[in-house]
Amino acid sequence: MTDKSANTMWGGRFAAGPDAIMEAINASIGFDQRMASQDIAGSRAHAAMLAATGILSDKDVEAIREGLLTVLSEIEGGTFEFSTALEDIHMNVEARLKEVIGEPAGRLHTGRSRNDQVATDFKLWVRDQFDAAEGALLSLIAALLDQAEAGADWVMPGFTHLQTAQPVTWGHHMMAYVEMFGRDLSRVRDARARMNESPLGAAALAGTSFPIDRAMTAQALGFDRPAANSLDAVSDRDFALEFLSTASICAMHLSRFAEELVIWSSAQFRFVTLSDRFSTGSSIMPQKKNPDAAELIRAKVGRIYGANTALMMVMKGLPLAYSKDMQEDKEQVFDAADNWMLALAAMDGMVRDMTANRASLAAAAGSGFSTATDLADWLVRVLGLPFRDAHHITGALVAMAEGQGIDLPDLTLDQMKSAHDGITKDVFDVLGVENSVASRTSYGGTAPVQVRAQIARWRETLA
Repeated sequence: MTDKSANTMWGGRFAAGPDAIMEAINASIGFDQRMASQDIAGSRAHAAMLAATGILSDKDVEAIREGLLTVLSEIEGGTFEFSTALEDIHMNVEARLKEVIGEPAGRLHTGRSRNDQVATDFKLWVRDQFDAAEGALLSLIAALLDQAEAGADWVMPGFTHLQTAQPVTWGHHMMAYVEMFGRDLSRVRDARARMNESPLGAAALAGTSFPIDRAMTAQALGFDRPAANSLDAVSDRDFALEFLSTASICAMHLSRFAEELVIWSSAQFRFVTLSDRFSTGSSIMPQKKNPDAAELIRAKVGRIYGANTALMMVMKGLPLAYSKDMQEDKEQVFDAADNWMLALAAMDGMVRDMTANRASLAAAAGSGFSTATDLADWLVRVLGLPFRDAHHITGALVAMAEGQGIDLPDLTLDQMKSAHDGITKDVFDVLGVENSVASRTSYGGTAPVQVRAQIARWRETLA
């Protein structure tokens, strides 16, 4: 099979076009059509620069820029017919532009290559995704701040190894995720700033002999500056890798939170009630309310991690500058972006809709000897015991309570004094969970006063 359009596209070097297998493996239009608006924006900026530098006539450039808007409207309207024979979004747009405006379309590619064109399009697309991620993270953080503020003084158990450790507040637990997603927000902003250099004008790999103005196209497309090395500009995919690594870390945070929501919403915990909007039922068990949205968020991290690893493997052995291997960069990033944005939106919705069950949280906070550390601290602070001795005495009292099937506050004073004669009735003041959390006033601690201070700091930062 031969294809004259493909033959023409490649120029006179080839006597015959690709056969069906080569066309199938070579074509990327099935996925890179997602970059249509970025491709046309880049071409319009390039055309305007060609006119400003006198490389093309104003008449030709006006026809090109208007024609590109026509092509864009066809794509957005769903009437554009994409062709695998034309390989990618760039050649599909250029071929249609020629049908719309004729001969001037052939001048558009002056001073550039598909190598710098695709790098520019891809950067613009990834930059848009970073902006979307920033907005989604800001919204999620705001939802967490609202939850934290509502329950700044609600006691709940804090866990290590998923075993009851010390009482904390609901607000403190929500603020832990604010800090985690805040770091994700910082990574998004940092990576976006670093990637914001324009590859356009690097041409195939060595630059061009035409007197182009790369600063002009960079500014027109919202880049901070042109990329400084033409070889690097067309071979760089660090921005895509940083996008995937940033998405991977954030997806891990989302997955950890999703895991807690799955546990907390179970009948055994009843810490939270998820809304019907983010739950499903069972086909045969009418009592079931399944946290499917949380479970699916938990699973998304696998796809995002997979994309990150896949692109690392694609890039790890490539010499400079461009190799066709790099066509495999986009599907990974597209899929990861779709799943990251979906997971962020779903988590945002769950956090906004969920109800924390204060009574269940409080009941659990006082169980499992959660104030044992407070007892040990009291022995050190009031009786002046070495901490290791206090730890041993507290452990003995925990064993005593456990043997009787009661909790520490339920022991009598005489039972307490059997472990150490210096213990007084004042010890019971520290064994209440409310007193415990209120005492943790160190910076970043769980005391409600500290939680509210951190909420205020974050609200001021985001404002």
